[in-house]
Amino acid sequence: MKQPFAKRALDLIASLTALVLLAPLLGILALWVRLDSPGPALFRQTRLGRSGRAFELYKFRSMVVRESVDQYREAVVEEGRDPRITRAGRWLRASSLDELPQLWNVLRGDMSLVGPRPLLPEQEEAVPARMRRRFMVVPGLTGLAQVRGRRGLDWPEQLAADCDYVDRRSLVMDLAILLATVRVVFAAQGVYGGAGSNWRAYLPDHQACLPDTQTRQDAEVRES
Repeated sequence: MKQPFAKRALDLIASLTALVLLAPLLGILALWVRLDSPGPALFRQTRLGRSGRAFELYKFRSMVVRESVDQYREAVVEEGRDPRITRAGRWLRASSLDELPQLWNVLRGDMSLVGPRPLLPEQEEAVPARMRRRFMVVPGLTGLAQVRGRRGLDWPEQLAADCDYVDRRSLVMDLAILLATVRVVFAAQGVYGGAGSNWRAYLPDHQACLPDTQTRQDAEVRES
């Protein structure tokens, strides 16, 4: 399945423009990450794209490097205060700025501005057969699940939103999701839980695509 021309054109123009305009900010954030803790500025992770094809996703590093993890293994982790997360990383995650390097993934064609968030390889088996159509499209920098509650949705609800997007996708819907994303991020909603959004009234009802009870049980996994 080829990506619609208008959607790919929007991805190319928007990602290239954003990378140019945000270059100074990206440089400052990269320097901050490097100065805040030892290690590279960027974090690479294998994710699954369209048709389950693996690709390397980029983020600003928000945790200590692997070699430093051992010293935190016995630490008591308070809610929202994981000691493995750096000072810079905590702020980057809360503001979603850690996701900005994925504009490069969008420019390359690995991702789109809007689509289901790319899954980890180990999460693929947790996707029931009836929900696997989420892999029919290019994964996105943001998506329907993110504006419906960001990190507050549980696993089956995220899958439901993903397949709902695949079933109803359009350029108009993409623009609505992008606008909703800006509102949610700037309002700092849903960072550590669900978040309400007025834009939900204008987006498709996720209940239409929810899996049944048994599928819910099969789909539940720990979020990585």
